[in-house]
Amino acid sequence: MADQTAQREKIVDSAIQEISHIATLPEITLKIVELVEDPTSTAQDLHAVISNDPALCSRVLKVVNSAFYGLPGQVGSINRAIVLLGLNAVKNIAIAASLAKLFRGGEVNAHFSARRLWTHSAATATAAKMIADRIRLGMPDEAFLGGLIHDIGVMVEMQFDRHKLITVLEQLDIDEAGVPANDMLEAEVQVFGADHQAFGSGLCRKWKFPRALGLVTGHHHDPFGLPEEERTLALIVHVADRLVARLDEEGFRLDISDDSISPEALAALDLTEADLNEIIAALPEQLQDVQRLLG
Repeated sequence: MADQTAQREKIVDSAIQEISHIATLPEITLKIVELVEDPTSTAQDLHAVISNDPALCSRVLKVVNSAFYGLPGQVGSINRAIVLLGLNAVKNIAIAASLAKLFRGGEVNAHFSARRLWTHSAATATAAKMIADRIRLGMPDEAFLGGLIHDIGVMVEMQFDRHKLITVLEQLDIDEAGVPANDMLEAEVQVFGADHQAFGSGLCRKWKFPRALGLVTGHHHDPFGLPEEERTLALIVHVADRLVARLDEEGFRLDISDDSISPEALAALDLTEADLNEIIAALPEQLQDVQRLLG
C-alpha cells in the first residue's frame, strides 16, 4: 500500500511539473494566498496587494456588491470589502476571479469540454454555498471555492495528456443523458496511475492553498475517508456535486454514475431530503447570478 501511494504521488508530481507553465495562477493571486495564510498579515497588507491590480479590484468589488453576499448598500473600496467580509473571504473571491482562465481548451470529445467542466464547477460552488448557508456553517465563501475547484484535477489530466483523458472517457460507456456506466476514478487509475482527486490535491499543494481545500479536491468522492474533524467541507462539496448531477443541463457529471446521497452524509451535515429539494429548486436562479459574476 505504501508503495502504491508513493508511486501515485510520483505520477502526480511529475504531471504537475510537466504542466506548470499552463496551470499557473496569476502571481498576485498566489501572493494573496500566501499573505492571508500568514498570521502576522493585516487588512492593510491585503489592501495594498489587491489595489495594485485594477482588474482584480473591479472583479472583487463586483462580487462583493452582488446578491451573492447580500450586503447593505454599495461597497466602493477594497478596504471596505475587507472590513465587511474579512481577509479570508476576500482571498477566496480573488482566487475564484482568477480561476476561469484555467478552464480553457475546447472540446476533448462529444462528452467533455473544459467549458462544460467550468459550468459544472460553478454550479457545484453555488450549491455548496447554499448548503453552508442552510446549515449555518459560517464559511460560505470557503464552501463556494471548494465547489469551484473540486474537479480541477480533471484539468490537470487534460493539460498533461489529452490522449490519456480520451482513453479514460472511452472506457466509461456513457449513455445519451451523459451518465457513465463505469467508474471514472477506476478508469483514471488504470490509464494515468492516479485519479483526478489525487491530481487536484497535488495542484492545491503546488499553489500552497489552505489544507482544507486540498482535502476537498482529494476527497470529494470519499469524504468519510477523512478524520471527522476535517471532513465537513469535503462533505458539503460531496453533497453539492451530487445535487448538481441531478440537474443534467449543468455540464459535467462523468465521475458520478450514481447521484444518490447517503443517509450518513445527510446526518453528518444535519440536512434532510426536504432541505435538498429546496436547494435544488432555488439553484438555477442562484446559478445565473454566479455565472454572471464569474464569466
